[in-house]
Amino acid sequence: MTIAKLDRETVAKLTTLPDGKKDELHWDTELKGFALKLHLNTRGKIERSFLIQYRVGKQQRKLKLGDVTKITVDQARKKAEKLFAGILLGQDPQADRRPATPTITLRSAIDTYIGMKEREVEEGNYRASSLRITKLYLTSAQYFGPLHRTALNEITRAHVAQRLQAIRQESSDVTAGRARAQLAAFFTRAMQEGLAEANPVIGTKGQSERPQRDRVLSDDELAKVWRACHDDDFGRIVRLLILTGCRRGEIGGLRWSEIHDDAIHLPAERCKNGRAHIVPLTPLAMQIIESIPHRADRDFLFGERSVDGFDTWQAKTAFKDGISEPWVIHDLRRTCATGLANLGFQPHVIECVLNHTAHRAGVGGVYNKSPYAREVKTALLTWSDHIASIISGEERKVVPLRVS
Repeated sequence: MTIAKLDRETVAKLTTLPDGKKDELHWDTELKGFALKLHLNTRGKIERSFLIQYRVGKQQRKLKLGDVTKITVDQARKKAEKLFAGILLGQDPQADRRPATPTITLRSAIDTYIGMKEREVEEGNYRASSLRITKLYLTSAQYFGPLHRTALNEITRAHVAQRLQAIRQESSDVTAGRARAQLAAFFTRAMQEGLAEANPVIGTKGQSERPQRDRVLSDDELAKVWRACHDDDFGRIVRLLILTGCRRGEIGGLRWSEIHDDAIHLPAERCKNGRAHIVPLTPLAMQIIESIPHRADRDFLFGERSVDGFDTWQAKTAFKDGISEPWVIHDLRRTCATGLANLGFQPHVIECVLNHTAHRAGVGGVYNKSPYAREVKTALLTWSDHIASIISGEERKVVPLRVS
């Protein structure tokens, strides 16, 4: 290493390397950090080039300015002075030369998110049906498709609000609310993974509050619904819903492999709260199940080709039951719970029938893990007898059992 003023004369003289050396730097005496480098290449030829040396934080870096054959020393000096001026202002002249980090778009981040959710499904920590809903709202073009190519961290609250408004106009407020929930969950996970700086869904308009349903069918209405059921998938499902108080998806997606020991054994992944549930089958419920044709190539009791069993719930719109006040399928679950209460069963037993967890709240819930299996079976047997009596028009013959 030597120090000299780099000009045309000195550069012309600096052409050789000391014996045994492959590199040597000649530093300029007037511009600190500016140098001429001599390097012996693999062909045994000496290459000469101008460079600068500088620091970024605690790191020392070198930047080649050009070969002596392509740039003069005066040009190299001016270039060095300009670069040093930028360095003093905190710039790194090599920053732009580094490989650009690939832009993370909304769609690429969604694909990563979907991949994580697929692994959670395999591990049993996420329901397959929930994954299908997630894919629907996040990947379909009609929802957030116009934002898919936008850089993830460039998506603003205004972008999200505009898309939600468009979804409301094209579909409904309910659909917009569901799409919003999926996008919010995605951005929350993206922030946790360090992909997103903020959640632009926060502050956007959510689904409008709907009045809580309290529709309970009367005994007369239940009898009309029962008689209106045909000997088909929908009719059998409705009758089983009346008898069991289950959710429609639990019965609509019922599998033969889940029925044994005179009960329906719902696995945790098929239950809304993630808790496995056993539903005792009464003789009336078993009659319905035994009337269903059993296909050797299909485990589902209902539905012809769907991967989830029965999925044509729109059949309700053509259901001729003669009831003037509108009702929905989920009202049957509320009707079952209310009917059991009217028959004298305690709230904690009814909650177990419905597979709710409210009865486990508080200190008692920490220690009391009883499923009240005997009481649940008694409740459903009594409810089934009540249904049979209102269908036939006779008075109920079975008195609710009191379990001490």
